[in-house]
Amino acid sequence: MTTRIEVVGRVSGRRRWTVEQKLAILRDAFGSGGSVRDACERYEVGSGQLYTWRRQAMSGELTGVQPPALPSFAEVEVSPPLMPTMTSAEPALPCGQIEIELPSGIRLTVDAEVDADALARVLGVLT
Repeated sequence: MTTRIEVVGRVSGRRRWTVEQKLAILRDAFGSGGSVRDACERYEVGSGQLYTWRRQAMSGELTGVQPPALPSFAEVEVSPPLMPTMTSAEPALPCGQIEIELPSGIRLTVDAEVDADALARVLGVLT
């Protein structure tokens, strides 16, 4: 009767990883075709450590680069409705549409069915 035993050697003591090494391990674990389990075995790190690094990378804490914050407040001016004139160069907006003019001069026109999260991301990029 033959029994096969696999001995798994572990590095003892505390290891230090550079930011570049952590990001490479995260790409291996969470990238296309990646596997957390395989990365844990390959680099001998715990899955909890990988998820901590991922959270830090997503918040900017790992690299020191903070992601752009979404605006939490925007000034809104409500003007009285204009009487339509025949000399107006701008066509009237169809019912249910909103025109947003940013301080940079960029104008966005959205309808009532716009996805609020997508609009917030677009406004975050444009401001």
